[in-house]
Amino acid sequence: MRVEDFDFVLPEHLIAQTPLAQRSSSKLMIVNKTNQTIVHDVFSHLIDYLRAGDCLVLNDSKVIPARLHGVKDQTGGHVELLLLKETQVNHWEALVKPAKRVKIGTRIVFGAGELIAECTQVLADGGREFKMVYEGIFYEVLDQLGTMPLPPYITEQLEDRDRYQTVYAKHQGSAAAPTAGLHFTPELLTALQAKGVQIVTVTLHVGLGTFRPVAVDTIDEHTMHSEYYEMSAETATILNEAKANKRRIITVGTTSTRTLESIMNLYGTFKACSGWTDIFIYPGYTFKAIDGLVTNFHLPKSTLIMLISAFANQQLIMDAYYEAIENEYRFFSFGDSMFIY
Repeated sequence: MRVEDFDFVLPEHLIAQTPLAQRSSSKLMIVNKTNQTIVHDVFSHLIDYLRAGDCLVLNDSKVIPARLHGVKDQTGGHVELLLLKETQVNHWEALVKPAKRVKIGTRIVFGAGELIAECTQVLADGGREFKMVYEGIFYEVLDQLGTMPLPPYITEQLEDRDRYQTVYAKHQGSAAAPTAGLHFTPELLTALQAKGVQIVTVTLHVGLGTFRPVAVDTIDEHTMHSEYYEMSAETATILNEAKANKRRIITVGTTSTRTLESIMNLYGTFKACSGWTDIFIYPGYTFKAIDGLVTNFHLPKSTLIMLISAFANQQLIMDAYYEAIENEYRFFSFGDSMFIY
């Protein structure tokens, strides 16, 4: 299958630069994959499309201020790091700009020396591994020195750092937000629970695997980077009960989807576990875990649009995207939403 099959032309003014004043006021496109129908609504009305007994799965990973600007201790040259994942205690994989100037042994100083990153390994595609030297608690140091890792297509300043976090974010570790969840408010979640929708959480720390561009011509040539996930015993029990009783499991975001599908592929059931997944879902994949999916509008030729095309139907999704463009939907991280069921 060709990557070009997932391309579309997006007018630049439809790339959302800032979040809306109210999280749940974004547009919501309802895509019924069985009837091949498309309906337009607003996100606060998602409750009208969910039923008592549905199980809604959220990714509670929290974005860290993963973008760091520092200088090489020997030359004073500027270096930018984007932290991706902790590979072992105090060792982090990161993307580096400019990468060619950072070799094994290079030390990069941040702030007034509160954090020093020493390169220990050269990786592919501009990646490096660093040993972090600091005093105190790493995430507190990072909070002082780092900035939120907004995607490059967002050029506006983010006034409120919390708007790039879900309201239920809990476990620190993501290099990008699980953006499908940005639309939820505490009030909407409470209303869903009052209706009888069960809400559970999993954790997948978003890294390069989710947002790395596809730079090959055919899908099967692309390799996903691995991302860390966890599922609790409580979540596993609730999901298994939902499956056994034929109640719908609806994931919020491609990250939650990939977590559930990874676990089901490994064990044939949901269970308390943690690990690393590099699952790549594209048309032809048979879904084993989910019955519905809440998601944002994704970049052309991305692994994310391939995943939702696998869940629905490639032509239906492309038709939906063209209709979204025609109706001036806002795209990408701070954009509007889609519910596929």
